[in-house]
Amino acid sequence: MSDTHNTETEPLAASRLDHHRDLVDAGGFPARYERSDLAEALRDRFEELGPGSETDVRVAVAGRLMLHRSFGKLQFGTLQDVSGTIQLFVDRGHAGQDVAEEFARVDLGDWLGAEGVIMTTRKGELSVKVDRLVVLQKSLQPLPDKFHGLQDIEKRSRHRYLDLMVNAESREVAVKRVRIISELRRQFEQRGFLEVDTPVLLAQATGALARPFQTEHNALDSTMYLRIATELHLKRLVVGGLERVFEIGRIFRNEGVDSTHNPEFTMLEAYQAFADYRDIMVLVEEVFVAVAESVGETRIIFRDRELDLSPPYHRITYLDLVSQVLGEEVDLDSPVDRVRKLAQEAGVVVEDGWTVPRIIEEVYEEIGESSLWAPTFVTHPPIDVSPLARRNSEDPRLADRFELVIAGAEYVNAFSELNDPVDQRARFEEQAAAREEGDEEAHPIDEDYLVALEYGLPPTGGLGIGVDRLVMLLTNQSHIRDVILFPTLRPEPSESPESGQDD
Repeated sequence: MSDTHNTETEPLAASRLDHHRDLVDAGGFPARYERSDLAEALRDRFEELGPGSETDVRVAVAGRLMLHRSFGKLQFGTLQDVSGTIQLFVDRGHAGQDVAEEFARVDLGDWLGAEGVIMTTRKGELSVKVDRLVVLQKSLQPLPDKFHGLQDIEKRSRHRYLDLMVNAESREVAVKRVRIISELRRQFEQRGFLEVDTPVLLAQATGALARPFQTEHNALDSTMYLRIATELHLKRLVVGGLERVFEIGRIFRNEGVDSTHNPEFTMLEAYQAFADYRDIMVLVEEVFVAVAESVGETRIIFRDRELDLSPPYHRITYLDLVSQVLGEEVDLDSPVDRVRKLAQEAGVVVEDGWTVPRIIEEVYEEIGESSLWAPTFVTHPPIDVSPLARRNSEDPRLADRFELVIAGAEYVNAFSELNDPVDQRARFEEQAAAREEGDEEAHPIDEDYLVALEYGLPPTGGLGIGVDRLVMLLTNQSHIRDVILFPTLRPEPSESPESGQDD
C-alpha cells in the first residue's frame, strides 16, 4: 500500500497548481453538481448490506477528499460531506484508465463529485464503485497537519474553516447550535410569543449594567452605541400592546474575554404580559427540558460531571446562598463591618466605602454562584443591583428577580418587570449619580423609555437566556469560543492560516 500524498514537499505543492492549470485548460470547474445522496443517508439505507456485496443502485456523491490510498490498480478515497464520510473505490479495470489517472492526481482537500454503484468491500466498508469523477474545485492549500484533529485551539478559533474541515466534533457543535436555537424559537412561538427585531445601533446603550461599544454616525454627526441588551425596546412593544414578544439577537458589551464571556454574544430575551417571575420560572424549566431533549437528553455530562436538567430546579434566596458560603447568616441589616470581615475572610476583595448590598453582590459573584452545580434558581437579590426589576412586596429592599445558575455559571436572568414610572425614574437617577462618580457600567437615564412607562406597562415577567452558554452546556464545551463560529480574538494581522502537511 502507498499513501500517495504523505508529505507536502515543494514539488508536491507546485503540483497542486499544475493540476489546477490543467483542469482550467480542460474546461474549468463546473458551476453546479447534481448530488443524489448524502453519505449518512447511504449508510442508513445500506446498513444491512453484507461484506463483498455489489448493488445495481447508482448514486452521485460530492464532498471534500480527506484520505487517499493506492494499492496498485486499486485506489481508495474518503469523501466527506456535511453528513459524514463515504469511501470511494476506484478499480482501474472497472473505472477505466482516464478516471484512474485523474483520481491519482487529486489531492487531499479537493472537492470531488463521484458517480458509480453502491458496493461493500471484503471488509464490509460501504463504498461507491466509481466510474465517473469530476474535480469540483481544486484545493491549492494542503490540509493542516494531522487533519484528523487540528489541535491548536487558537488556530481552530481564528481559522474556523480549517477547524470545521478537519474536526468532526466542531462540525457537530455547529450543527447542534443551530438546532438549539431553532428549538428555543419553536418553544416561544408555540406559547404565543412574537419574534421581533429591535435596534442594534442606539443613541443610548440601555437595558443592562455593562460598558458599551461606541461609534460615530457620520451622516447624523452623532455618537452611537451598539446595544448591550434588547430589554427596554422589547418592553416598549409590550406597552404598545404586543403582550408576548421575544428576540434572539446579537448583544455587544465592551468587556473582557474569558471562558464564559465574549464581547459579541447571542441572547434570547422574552417578555410576557400579566406574568411575574414565578411564571417565568416555570417557563424556563419547560424550555430548558425541551431544548435539551432536542439535541440529546436531560441527563448530561458536563465537565466530566453528571448534570440533570429535569425539573423541578432547586431554589435558594440570594441572601441564604451568601450566608451559606460565608458560613454565617447575613442580611441587609447586618453591620457593614461584620459583613466586610466575613467576606474578606472568605477571600473576597472588598473596597472601602462599599455598602452591605454591594459587598453581598461581590460575595455572590466571586464565590456564591460558583458553589452551585445542579440547576438552581437564586432569588430576590438586593434592589440596589436590580435597577429594572419590581420590588418585592414583603421586603422592598429586595427584587422579585432570579438567576438560573447551572454548573457555577448564570444561564438566565429574569424578573417581574418594574412598571412604576416614578420608581423607575428614581432608580435611573441613582444609576446616573453612580455614573457621574465613575461607574461606566451604571445605567443611563432613558427618557423615552420613561415616557413609554407613563403610558402604562401591564404586569410583566421577562427573561434573558445566554444562548452561547446554553450551547456550551448541551455540547459539553468548556470555552465559549468553541461554540461561537467566529469568536472575538486578539488581532494578529501577520498570521496566515496554518499550511501544514497532507497526511
